[in-house]
Amino acid sequence: MRARRVRARLRGWGGVGAMAAGCALALALVLMLPWARSGGAAAPGRTGGKVAEASQAADADCTAPEKQTPAPSAADGPAIAAIKARQGEKRKLVVGVDQNSYRWGYRDPNNTGAALEGFDIDLVHRIAQDILGDPNAVQFKAIPTNQRVPAVQEGRVDMVVRTMTISCSRLKDVAFSAPYFKTGQQVLAPKSSKITGYDGSLAKSRVCTAAGSTANTKLADDRKAGRLGAGVDIATTVPNQLDCLVRLQLGEVDAVVTDGALAASQAAQDPTVELKGAPFTTEYYGVAMKKDADDLVRRVNQILVQYRASGWQTSYDRWLSATLGADAATSRPPAPQYLRTG
Repeated sequence: MRARRVRARLRGWGGVGAMAAGCALALALVLMLPWARSGGAAAPGRTGGKVAEASQAADADCTAPEKQTPAPSAADGPAIAAIKARQGEKRKLVVGVDQNSYRWGYRDPNNTGAALEGFDIDLVHRIAQDILGDPNAVQFKAIPTNQRVPAVQEGRVDMVVRTMTISCSRLKDVAFSAPYFKTGQQVLAPKSSKITGYDGSLAKSRVCTAAGSTANTKLADDRKAGRLGAGVDIATTVPNQLDCLVRLQLGEVDAVVTDGALAASQAAQDPTVELKGAPFTTEYYGVAMKKDADDLVRRVNQILVQYRASGWQTSYDRWLSATLGADAATSRPPAPQYLRTG
């Protein structure tokens, strides 16, 4: 019976993308192209992409983490010099990305070579073009959600561009660029579910989040503060956020909490699920780098100034407008603000 239910919910899906061996189950069930390609209509019945103003999921004594970044600069420094000094095939920008977030960073098996593509990937190519003069001078490394900060700290990557929220707790460990996208946490659940959003309808539900995500932090904080509904089970955590959708499809959880921008793309993959209720946080994605790589952070901020003026909108229209809306609050790049000096 269970197998039949899973097959019924997955009816109508397309081809399968490549994925790491450890994520083979997630690959088989999720990395598939939806009935609508980029630029197609959003799935009917799904909540729109408008992001409501709400509180930032962060430390109580921290405000506006998205503004804690240095002013833009095109000057080279030690971090950039080290990247440029790489020789031969190693002269590439090493970037941590996702490879299974539809329309953000994923492999399309229907494209030649199944190259990585998506909104985040476009930004990576723009950064490589500016720093190394070649948009393809990139070594992509697939990084799980819960390994984004360690990958930067340990020097396994020069930066992470992976739908990563700028938060006060993360600023203790890594530096962030100015924000390049605005979103908020939302609930994803089956269309047939009685869950209506991040409210009392979650009572006695099993909720999945990615370990190390701001969604996981928000739920844990709300549990401690007594703000979470009675009997909500938040014990299910996964290394990659997409794995939560698999758990939902298998009936192992009742809902997923994640960024609305990611949830909308997952709803585009599986027409049996939808976003429930309005966003209940306001969050900003940034490029994560080492805390002492000040010149690299400033350079990325300079690139983002140019990218917002030319490139950002084209990428949004190509990858995200179908799921988030051409006229939604997310359809424009957030205005940057920088740390004041002197």
